[in-house]
Amino acid sequence: MQTSPATSSYPLSNSFRRFSASKKAGAIVLIACTLVSLLAANSSAGPAYAAFWQLHVAGLSIEHWINDGLMAVFFLLVGLELERELYNGELSDFRQALLPAVAALGGICLPAALHLAFNGGTPTQAGAGIPMATDIAFALGVLALLGSRIPASLKIFLTALAVIDDLGAIIVIALFYSGGLNMAYLLAALAVFAGLTCLNRFGRVQSLLPYLLGGILMWGLMLKSGLHATLAGVLLAFAIPYSARQDDERSPSHRLEHALHVPVAFGILPLFALANTGVAISSNWAAELASSNSLGIAAGLLLGKPAGIFLFSLAAVLLGACKLPDDLSWRHVLGAGMLGGIGFTMSIFIANLAFQAAPEVIAASKIAILLASLTAGAIGFIWLKLCCGPHGGAIR
Repeated sequence: MQTSPATSSYPLSNSFRRFSASKKAGAIVLIACTLVSLLAANSSAGPAYAAFWQLHVAGLSIEHWINDGLMAVFFLLVGLELERELYNGELSDFRQALLPAVAALGGICLPAALHLAFNGGTPTQAGAGIPMATDIAFALGVLALLGSRIPASLKIFLTALAVIDDLGAIIVIALFYSGGLNMAYLLAALAVFAGLTCLNRFGRVQSLLPYLLGGILMWGLMLKSGLHATLAGVLLAFAIPYSARQDDERSPSHRLEHALHVPVAFGILPLFALANTGVAISSNWAAELASSNSLGIAAGLLLGKPAGIFLFSLAAVLLGACKLPDDLSWRHVLGAGMLGGIGFTMSIFIANLAFQAAPEVIAASKIAILLASLTAGAIGFIWLKLCCGPHGGAIR
């Protein structure tokens, strides 16, 4: 057996290193909060724990404030990360971005198709968007456990894939998981976005304050419009000034992204986990896992994700549309596809939207997501550990 040296095709920027570090540490906190939530929900304090998240503050439940309010900040960070990748990150060069983009497309389409194969024409077909998502924090957390065995290009490939995956999830939420549209509020929200964009492009305003105030107004209008309010976070990200110079720490977008990493990773996402993973596991939980919806979620994450990512990538390379980085093998790509099956945050988020009127289906969906994500992470870790040499090259 021979190992090839882990020479990355692309250098890692300082922004990418900070981004990766925050995701890895945040994954550990998310796991802890998920365990706490599950234990609390299935203890004698379970009813009180569930009731706490339904307490109303300023007209909305605490859970609603987290899922529609704080998660808008999470989506703002996703938008800022996507903007960075598009301007001077892993997606800034078309040829370099094409492979993870095609892989992400496969990782979106095939899982949805598998879910629909189980649920098409039934009330649970709305869950087709659940297995589309990849949780960046957990996926990078698993790669971190493998240390220097993993080539840098695999981290870049998986991160770019997951960012594009998030963009796909955002589009799916906007198109399929929003209520009846109120055009007056929607046009008002878009008018605020247009005003903030003009403030950036023509006014050259570099202070963050007017953008943040405008973002709060846009969030309120989006909440009333029928579109999911978290989409305001993504729009705000693209209205904030960005410097195309790599690692320009004076850029308002760069400063805000850097400022949000810690509160999102160690505050917002843990709160989301505490509020949304407290599933009371019933005595017939095994039967619920055999439901068409749960099977569709599990098949999408465990089979659809790796197959879609691998096959679409393979087709793109064989057709000559893009090239596999020198330090990656197809074993690495398959391993990345396995880790793509860690849905967690975005999958739970979409499950809440898909089955708002059916709390029992949401609970069963969450159990399926948690078990499938745990399995995908374990399989991906074992696969990459076995197929990678001690210095990151694939074992030939």
